[in-house]
Amino acid sequence: MKLDSLYSELTLKTNAKLALLVMDGLGDIATAAQGRLTPLEAARTPHLDALAKESAQGRMIPVAPGITPGSGPGHLGLFGYDPLEYQVGRGVIEALGLGVELKPGDVCARANFATLDAKGVVTDRRAGRIPTETCERLCARLAAKIKKIGDTQVIIKAGKEHRFVVVFRGKGLAGPLTDADPNREGFAIPTVKPRDPKNAKQKKMVKLIADFYQAALPLLAKEKPANGFLMRGIAHQPDIPLFADRYQLKPACLAVYPMYKGLAQLVGMTKLEGPQTIQEQFERYVREYDNYGFFFIHFKYTDKAGEDGNFEAKKQAIEAFDAALPILLAKKPDVIAITGDHSTPCAVKGHSWHPQPVLLHSAVSGTDKLERFTETGANLGSLGLFEAKFLIRWMQANARMFDKFGA
Repeated sequence: MKLDSLYSELTLKTNAKLALLVMDGLGDIATAAQGRLTPLEAARTPHLDALAKESAQGRMIPVAPGITPGSGPGHLGLFGYDPLEYQVGRGVIEALGLGVELKPGDVCARANFATLDAKGVVTDRRAGRIPTETCERLCARLAAKIKKIGDTQVIIKAGKEHRFVVVFRGKGLAGPLTDADPNREGFAIPTVKPRDPKNAKQKKMVKLIADFYQAALPLLAKEKPANGFLMRGIAHQPDIPLFADRYQLKPACLAVYPMYKGLAQLVGMTKLEGPQTIQEQFERYVREYDNYGFFFIHFKYTDKAGEDGNFEAKKQAIEAFDAALPILLAKKPDVIAITGDHSTPCAVKGHSWHPQPVLLHSAVSGTDKLERFTETGANLGSLGLFEAKFLIRWMQANARMFDKFGA
């Protein structure tokens, strides 16, 4: 019997309330340059500390040992979907999060405006994190000039800051393709290739991407700093089981950035639109408490600071999250999990393979008698080291949602 089938057989329908609070990229590493502290250890977090004293802790492997995850695999793992089994292109996730109604056969790409030098070498992958207003202006220019390529419709939609999505809609298209992104500065934009060299639909997409670059780059040539763009996660939408069916919980998402809304929508979560700060997200949770059984609440700014290598900003982001936490705790759910989707160490300036810390609180979670929620403390916790795809199962167990297995 497959393990997921066993969990489904044992699942009981209850009125329990579960909340998954994700501080994106939370995990970090202690280095001498940082005073041998992580931002989580350096931050002043009285409310997390109080919760830690009554909780269990551990560390989670987002995909597999040594594998650095993207945000898609990181969050799918948190939602209980094996990221090796359910591989979703980042473009699909971003498009859904921006409200694009995808059709069967659509191929989506997640794009970043970037800065290129005179030789076409990438000097800034995020174009200095241009304002969202600039992104919207540039996307409008591209969309006005590039409506179709051959028999394929092109849909361009702006996201936040430097991010946007491109959707290709036509016959005979498929992904996934390799990325048109070197994933670091100092290199030219690579030519995309089919993941399956024998797949004719992927080969057609390769030609479309090349034609799109040929049409779009001249329209940006005089822009500073956003005179180019990168594309990754080029794929079509896969079939994936719905969260509510899988876990017998009615789920809701409170996120600000489109990608995380898209991930939630992909598994059937209701997007609760409007809140822009963590305080507003927690306030909306309180108002919606009676309407849903599961809440996914996403906080982006720990990851942004980690990617910038800004230790102080990451520490301050954690403190801002902690300061808002009492709003949620005033209407405490039956089960709370607080973690990250992956680690984004300041020393790495990007996602990493390091296991992320996790705190789990319920009436029956027990206490590990730890004074704080930190990476060091999590190493000592009773949850140990486990794969992120099992977090939702720990949450269900703490909500008393599983029947006994066997006689």
